[in-house]
Amino acid sequence: MPASHPLVPFDQFVQSLHAARAEHFLNVPHSNIADAGSFDEIRTYLIKYYDSTTALHSFVDANGSVFDCIPIEQQMSRRGQPGAIATAVDLPGWAATLAPGAPHAPARALVQLHADFVDIYGNQMLAPDGTIPVRRLTLEDLSRFRSLRHFMQKRPGNGGGIRPPGASGPSPQVAATHRWAHAFQNVNNLGGTSFVNVWDPSIGANQIFSLSQHWYVGGSGAALQTAEVGWQVYPGMYANTKPCLFIYWTADAYHSTGCYNLSCSAFVQTNKNWALGGALSPWSVAGGTQYELDIAFYLVGGNWWLYLGGGAAANAVGYYPASIYHGGAMATHASEIDYGGEVVGTTSWPPMGGGAYASGGWQHAAYQRQIQYFPTGGGRTDAALTASANAPCYTSQVVKYAAPWNETVWFGGPGGTHC
Repeated sequence: MPASHPLVPFDQFVQSLHAARAEHFLNVPHSNIADAGSFDEIRTYLIKYYDSTTALHSFVDANGSVFDCIPIEQQMSRRGQPGAIATAVDLPGWAATLAPGAPHAPARALVQLHADFVDIYGNQMLAPDGTIPVRRLTLEDLSRFRSLRHFMQKRPGNGGGIRPPGASGPSPQVAATHRWAHAFQNVNNLGGTSFVNVWDPSIGANQIFSLSQHWYVGGSGAALQTAEVGWQVYPGMYANTKPCLFIYWTADAYHSTGCYNLSCSAFVQTNKNWALGGALSPWSVAGGTQYELDIAFYLVGGNWWLYLGGGAAANAVGYYPASIYHGGAMATHASEIDYGGEVVGTTSWPPMGGGAYASGGWQHAAYQRQIQYFPTGGGRTDAALTASANAPCYTSQVVKYAAPWNETVWFGGPGGTHC
């Protein structure tokens, strides 16, 4: 999706925030902002978000999103924080996965940013050393939501987001708008890893998003906490209809905490090679080439580290400090691992993955393979998952293969109006 106008320089964009007025954003197409007070709240937030921030480089991704490359210490989660940025380690068992002669999956790994990639304006699609790419948050972006809190929620309204129902069944507040096809295991853990198959499901009228992700979950009820990562197609959030890389978290069952990507002061990004909220392409094709992303979360040294593209320290993207969980369950470990798909709609629900049911298998159904977790006692081990789906439009199936697939969940479905 090419940008419709030239790339606005960063300083000019920031100045425009100060000059903006509510009347230009209320009761206009594509704006859902509730009232002038809600507009003033998002404007004040963005001015604070970009306060004392400089951009050394900017580029536009394949979805038309602008990324500003800012010094690592200027990201919102680090501004004014004492102490040095944490240092990543190799994931447990990472060296073993690199043994000569190890088999390879018949799928292609995704590379999001690279020194050889340029945008439609000729800008290099890679952040300079010492900076990270931060998706530009605009008043237009936030005004697609009724309020700042709606923008921060996993899904606006209905409590903002619900974890998939696990072994204990759905929680009382499960929203009628959410559908899942996933696989879970109740086990104390320090995170986990899988190869996530990437698709491009269409989002139609009365539909909100479709995604594939990891959930790491601790606590329950109002004290439920998560660390989440995957890809999603979410036009309301990203103003495009293509898959985007995302992370999310909550410390209180999605009630008043949590945000996507770098939208609030939570995740500390340390790696310039990945753009949270940015385009993931190409994607898998039914009956054709499959594309996947190697993803892991690992709690070590008081931080939930995210890894993309491999388990070496160099593949660490950044971390959620365990302090964001305020001494709750996720401050020390998670008690459930969960992998699969989620969709949200109102009177109609979008396709999940490639739109095929789990029985469609290779080149048709979505999958996550080589699913492993990191036990609290150290090391890594294959998961032993239970498949679950909460609507007839979607199914999930767990299969244990030989390496390099190991524990695998197939999932997906066509969606529609009778889900």
